[in-house]
Formats: sequence, C-alpha cells, structure tokens
Amino acid sequence: MYKGQKIIVVLPAYNAAETLERTVCDLPDIVDEVILVDDKSRDQTVELARRLGLVVFEHDKNGGYGANQKSCYRLALERGADIIAMIHPDYQYDPRLVRYFAEFIVDDYFDVMLGTRIRSRREALAGGMPKYKYIANRGLTLFQNLISGYNLSEWHTGMRTYKREVLEKIDWLSNSDSFVFDSQMLFKIVAANYRIGEIPVPVRYFSEASSINFLHSCYYGLGTILSGFKFKMGRYNKK
Repeated sequence: MYKGQKIIVVLPAYNAAETLERTVCDLPDIVDEVILVDDKSRDQTVELARRLGLVVFEHDKNGGYGANQKSCYRLALERGADIIAMIHPDYQYDPRLVRYFAEFIVDDYFDVMLGTRIRSRREALAGGMPKYKYIANRGLTLFQNLISGYNLSEWHTGMRTYKREVLEKIDWLSNSDSFVFDSQMLFKIVAANYRIGEIPVPVRYFSEASSINFLHSCYYGLGTILSGFKFKMGRYNKK
C-alpha cells in the first residue's frame, strides 16, 4: 500500500513475451499487484507472466485492444484497486514512471494521469515514432482539443492511470473493443469533468514494441473523429 492506497498495474497483452519481463522488472515498489490480460497470444506471454508471479487472465479468443482493457479494469476493481495504472507491456513506455503517476492521484491533484510522448517533434521522431504516426497524432490531438475545449499535449498515449472512482463512474463497458476505446474513454472523462494531468514520457519505438499498422491506424483515426462528434452532440454526457 502507498499512503493507504492499493495500486494495481494492468497490462493488456498480445504477443508480449519478448518485452514483458523488462516491463515488469522496471515497475516501482509501490505497486501492490500486476494483472496481465492475454488476448489470445500466439507466443509464450502467458507462461512467462505466470513465472513472473503476475495475476493472469486469458481471453478464449482475440477480442481486440478495447476488449482487453475492459477485462483489465474489471479485474482491477474486483481485486480492490484504489489506483489503476494501465501500461502496454511492450516496453514502449517507461514503467518506472508509474510511481509519479500514482503520486499525483494519491495526493489528490488529479483523477487521471496521462503519459505524453510529444514534448517536441525532434524528440518524438528521434525516438523512432514513424513520421505518419506523428503527423496523425498531432492532427487528431488538435481536433480533439478543439472539440473538447481541453489543451492536452497527447490524446493517444498507452500509459494511463486512474483513480478508482473514475472507472466506477465512467461507462467504459460501452466503448469499442478496438483501439478507439482510448479516445472514447478520454472524451467520457472530459464530459464527466474529471481532472486530467500529464507527465512527459520518453518515446521508445523498436522492433519488439507493438504498433498498429497503417490500415488499422486509418480506422482508428476515423473512429476518433466520429467519437469527437458524438462528444460534441452530448452523447457521452452521463445520463
């Protein structure tokens, strides 16, 4: 427990065997529990996760990134988490930063913390982010900020930390099972007026890190734009 708060890290995993151990070993000592949800991997992700002592849940079929997160959050809430940190187990994000994400929430500065990879164009591209993804990230983030009235530096990070109340109140079960889950989640958080903070995280793209392909990126972009218009029409306001 950190200041009386149970901190659980959730790892939405798919073919993460090559990077999982590095991710877990770098988690800070304030983490009480690590849950890995495997989305029907074809490698040794599940076997390795069990050897590392993680709580493991296996999907019986590949449900998609959003479906994976739904299982992650359901399990974390069931196991009594006060703070839930989601990080991709592909080592693209620095797990050591979970400590600072949790601190900002435990000390009641924010309800949600995001890890932003965009401090400068030079740094993002030098870290290996493909140019087309950088351009799409900047364009979609600008659109989402204009639609929402916020000024977040990045809406598309895979490193997020939530206060328990947020996951209890936000209707994330109705989100998409695909990658657009993340955009829908943030729009609903904005609609509910939760406090969002950001911490810069280093950009780490490398061959073992997972990354959606160009076609799926296009679908994600279109889904994000549609989510923005739904937000503008009040579709994400709590009933």
